[in-house]
Amino acid sequence: MTEPVRPTHSTIDHEQPEVRTNRRAKQTPLEQMGGASGLVYTMLPIVAFVLANASLGLTSAIGTAIGVALALSVLRLVRKEPVQPALSGLFGVAVASFVAWKTGSAKGFFLLGIWSNLLFGGLFLLSVLVRRPLAGIVWGALNGTGTAWLRDKPSRRYYDIATLTLTGVFAARFLVQQWLYEEDATGWLAFAKIAMGYPLLALALLVVLWAARSAGKRLKAQGVSTPSVRTATLTTTSEDK
Repeated sequence: MTEPVRPTHSTIDHEQPEVRTNRRAKQTPLEQMGGASGLVYTMLPIVAFVLANASLGLTSAIGTAIGVALALSVLRLVRKEPVQPALSGLFGVAVASFVAWKTGSAKGFFLLGIWSNLLFGGLFLLSVLVRRPLAGIVWGALNGTGTAWLRDKPSRRYYDIATLTLTGVFAARFLVQQWLYEEDATGWLAFAKIAMGYPLLALALLVVLWAARSAGKRLKAQGVSTPSVRTATLTTTSEDK
């Protein structure tokens, strides 16, 4: 009796990247950002800081926020969850706490985030002006779909819309939170940072998903393959010259 043919290692290795790419493409915007746990991990240090500052003062609030962020990192490590989001959050809390300590004001905890929104908003807007919309560049890098869409004007327009949507999110965050900062409304600053964080970003990612699918359909209809990010970028650069 003939034994069934088993897949070789080379076949398995060839299919695994495609499976991982399809899995990432099917993820919801919330899953792309770390899921519900990622939202909770982002909120807890901020809430802890505001509550501790109201009852114990700035120094205790800084220690509490860093302690909560560190505990969340350890929890993810123990639960064998991806620790990169937690470590990034811990770094962000540490830097924000340092700014609050240097300024001697609780509202300084939010200063870095406020100006980061202005910086990112400017970068995303600039990328549209130079015809390299960052929404498409980042999406292609994260999902391995490349940048072949740059040579198709309608596809690039889809990503222009997605990039401008993200620009609007960053601009709204900066305007609202900067106004609250000037009003010394620390509690409302915390609320705005949470409310305008993942929820607004999730809505913007829906637009990015729409752009990616629309561009993908156009390229597929045209019979255009999606090479690796490096190959597509080098091809596009040489054509621009």
